[in-house]
Amino acid sequence: MANILVTGGAGFIGSHLIRLMVNKYPGDHIFNLDALTYAGNAENLKDLEQAANYTFIKGDITDFTFLESLFDKHQFSGVIHLAAESHVDRSIANPMAFITTNVVGTVNLLNAAKNAWQDNYEGKRFYHVSTDEVYGSLGAEGYFVEETPYDPRSPYSASKASSDHFVRAWHHTYGLPIVVSNCSNNYGPYQFPEKLLPLMINNIRHGKPLPVYGDGSNVRDWLWVEDHAAAIDLIYREGLNGETYNIGGNNEWSNLDLVHKLCDVCDELLGRPAGSARKTITFVTDRPGHDQRYAIDATKLKNELNWEPQVQVEEGLRRTVQWYLDNSEWLENITSGAYRDYYAKMYQER
Repeated sequence: MANILVTGGAGFIGSHLIRLMVNKYPGDHIFNLDALTYAGNAENLKDLEQAANYTFIKGDITDFTFLESLFDKHQFSGVIHLAAESHVDRSIANPMAFITTNVVGTVNLLNAAKNAWQDNYEGKRFYHVSTDEVYGSLGAEGYFVEETPYDPRSPYSASKASSDHFVRAWHHTYGLPIVVSNCSNNYGPYQFPEKLLPLMINNIRHGKPLPVYGDGSNVRDWLWVEDHAAAIDLIYREGLNGETYNIGGNNEWSNLDLVHKLCDVCDELLGRPAGSARKTITFVTDRPGHDQRYAIDATKLKNELNWEPQVQVEEGLRRTVQWYLDNSEWLENITSGAYRDYYAKMYQER
């Protein structure tokens, strides 16, 4: 039985990955380390509470002493590191929180793994999950590939770029067996409602304005979260040490076109007249330093590990909207309390 540590497993992507691994590998024990900050929600994995091969641990990756004791106790053979501050708007308002968690926290994990494994790296792996935002912004053409030079434009992407560099440095300096992946925008169930799609779905439900940055022309590549989880699992098990893999959905949409599509799906599933939601779109002042376009070339992952995305946006949007409508209590709970004030200030009052 392998003991595998997943950090940030109570978050959006992490919860999907843990559910996949717990169910797919009953012979492995999956440990979920999460600080349960505003975007971490233990309810995301309530269905696994009785699983014999799953353990939740509340803790913070910025606490190195705690991490060392954790590695000593559980003898992890692998780490899949997703824990991060991840929202660009928040990074603009409070960059130090992103530096502390994303940079210092990652280095803490690297050192804890290095110290625990003591150069005996046989069967060990440290997998760092990152973002395509580290590459900067594209024009109308071209794609991010694994060799694209880093050019981060926000405090968030700069913190992730820094953590990527530290992971690779620990590989080259200490021989730590690592893999890195950089993914495009994820969407699907359990996503925290500061993100574009759940924000819009929630506002449509309540008849509130739909804030779109600038003129809505910014383009993103959208990746169904379960496709991403499957890619992470595959890379963790079969990727080559020291390598980077880009994970993309082959689904480029401008923000405005995507919101239009989402509006139409919501109107249909809510039984409202066609075009109702589109009328509530409101253009707001653009985000500072807003990157124009991201697009991933995932050819390496396809050619080397035979991975391709399975869900296209049209299907994924319908499944996403239906999940949020079916789980309105989850949505109400997560947007209550301390977050509600932030939520109102950042979005509803623009």
